[in-house]
Amino acid sequence: MNWFKSSYSSDEGGNCLEVAYEQQELSTATAVHIRDSKNPGGPILTVDPATWDAFVGAQRLS
Repeated sequence: MNWFKSSYSSDEGGNCLEVAYEQQELSTATAVHIRDSKNPGGPILTVDPATWDAFVGAQRLS
């Protein structure tokens, strides 16, 4: 999978999530995979794209 962090993330060791889309782009993804950037070998949470979009949208409103 092609994991990436938000462009707002820094490399200073903060609490970051990494995301990978099942089909490389959110517009065609069938699943969104999420993991802790500090523990890349740890558990992965998988959600459908609509759930991820709702989560990101809610964070923008905060």
